Parts: sequence; structure tokens; C-alpha cells
Amino acid sequence: MNERFQNALHSRPQSVPPIWMMRQAGRYHSHYQGLRARHSFMELCKIPELAAETALGPIRDFDFDVSILFSDLLFPLEALGMGLEYSDSKGPQLGFHLSPETWSRLKSGEEALQGLMFQAEAVRATRELLPKDKSLIGFVGAPWTLFVYAVHGSHKGHLTESKGQMELFESFMGTLVPLLKRNIALQLDAGAELVMLFDTAAGELSPVTFNTLVRPHVQALIETFPKKMGYYMKGGTRDHLRDSGWLEASTPLAGLGFDHRYSLPNVLRETSSSRNIFVQGNFDQALLLTETDSFKASLESYLSEFAPLSHEEMRGWVSGLGHGVLPKTPEKHVRHAVDRIREFFAKR
Repeated sequence: MNERFQNALHSRPQSVPPIWMMRQAGRYHSHYQGLRARHSFMELCKIPELAAETALGPIRDFDFDVSILFSDLLFPLEALGMGLEYSDSKGPQLGFHLSPETWSRLKSGEEALQGLMFQAEAVRATRELLPKDKSLIGFVGAPWTLFVYAVHGSHKGHLTESKGQMELFESFMGTLVPLLKRNIALQLDAGAELVMLFDTAAGELSPVTFNTLVRPHVQALIETFPKKMGYYMKGGTRDHLRDSGWLEASTPLAGLGFDHRYSLPNVLRETSSSRNIFVQGNFDQALLLTETDSFKASLESYLSEFAPLSHEEMRGWVSGLGHGVLPKTPEKHVRHAVDRIREFFAKR
């Protein structure tokens, strides 16, 4: 396990935060590109040795503190019988979309679980390859995001169909949530230190809809695995989190990810007296794609906002991006970000 990440998990003050980035093993990286030249995306995910090698690449090259299971959040839908193919030009394609008419085509949760066993093997293989001083986390797609993908085939647009079928959402949760619980258990039992819930579509919901209809299913997963679950919502607001209790000392949640729309120093400062979770984020990933001098200036400006914070106020921070590393991001910018963050806080 990584000492800095363990300190963050337990809200222990430290000078230098641990660093990991969503999509740190991805298309921007020459190591990943070399593997994809020889193997399909599905092979990289489903062959445990290849998944481990893919996840290990950015650890070797950039020295992140944390490695992430290399997989995809849509595999529970495939396991439920919805089919799944990946195209370099079109992205993921489901065999059919969820509707009242296609409901009967779904497999049972017991059948579906067998289609996710490869993730446990990938976690084990990754843990075996990783240096002992690096941490390993798993992930699954959050309930609403998986429902949106099941209905629409993506999470783009206004999500009119999914928002208009909340009765179908509730029915689907009866099948999906128990499957996700078993999927999470597989990853934890195989060696993941915690599992992140990625909710890339939840920010499209109103806070009222999220808190009344969606958050209870997220909460059910969190309470099943106390202090073993992190949660990230893309495009969320403070109103989405206001009544969650996730930033209170008694929360069963392990951590929250914040995208770049938040002022993370303010979040850390305002919650320092009661916070008992890690807080992950949140440099704007698009700025990694800008011209080098501009990127470096943006990073310095971002880091300067943390300078007034004490170690106590910064406890629990896991440094990273607002979302994932974008394709075509220069590797030298990722490397500079990791090195500069450590240098900045070591000298502070």
C-alpha cells in the first residue's frame, strides 16, 4: 500500500498529497498505444495479464501513487445480456437499449455475475505486478450512469428518455444494485483497497431528483461497504451534496471526487472540522492540452490557491484532475504535473 494514499484514506495530515488521475492508463499514453496496436480494447480489459500490464504502464512512467483497475464501467450491462462492442470510431455499442419492451431480455443477477469474474482476476494480476509501495483501487459505474447508458447507449445530450422513465429506473435498480454489490465485493476480495463509483451522468439531474430518487441507491452501495467506497459525480453542484451527509464525520463513505467546477481549496477549508473522508481532484484536464508555457502557468496558479491551507486543512486530499486525462494530452505535461505537485508541497 502507498503511505500517502493510506494517510489520505484515514484523514491524517501530511505535507505532500498522493496523486492519481482518472484515465491515467489511456489513449494519450504511448505505453497504452503500443498495447492497443497488438490487442483489442476488450482484450486489454478481459485478459488479466494484459489488464495488469496496461494499468502498470503509467505507474512506471509517471510514478503515480495509486493504480486503477483497467476496465470499463459498461461491463455490468454486458454481463446482464445487453451485448457490448467497442469501435475506435464510434466508441461503445450495446446490442440493444433498455426499455419496457426489452426488459425480458436481461439475464438474472446470478447469471450476470459470471460475466464479471474477469475483473477479480485482473485486480489480482495487477496487484501482483505493482510495486509494494503503490496502492490499487477498483471502480464500477454508478447506478444512474449505467441506467443512462442502458437506455441511451451513451450519456450525451439531455437524457430525455432516461429522465422520463423513472419507473423503469426503479425496476432496473432491483436487478442492477445487487449485481453491483457483488461486483464490488469481487474487486475488494481480490485486493482492491477501495472501489470508486463513477457517476458521469448524475450532474445532468436536478439536485431534487438526484437526492430523492438516485442517491438512495448510491447510499445502499456505500453502506454495504463502509469506508471502502469512493464516489465521483461529474458536473455536480454543492446542492447535490448538501443533504447527503457524506462530508460529515459519521459518513460510511471513504471519499469524494470533485471536478474542476469546484474550488477545492474552499471545499477543504470549509469541511476541515468535520471531514472524515479523502477528497480527490481537481485540476482542469483540458489545461493539460494547452501550450506548454500556458499549461505550466495554469498549474502554478492552481497550486498557489492551496498555499494558505494548513496541513490539517489539507488532510485527505488526493491530487488529480477534474475528470480524466484527455486523448492527445502530451505525456511531458502529465509528468510535469506529477513532479511539480510533489515539489511544490515538499517545499511549502
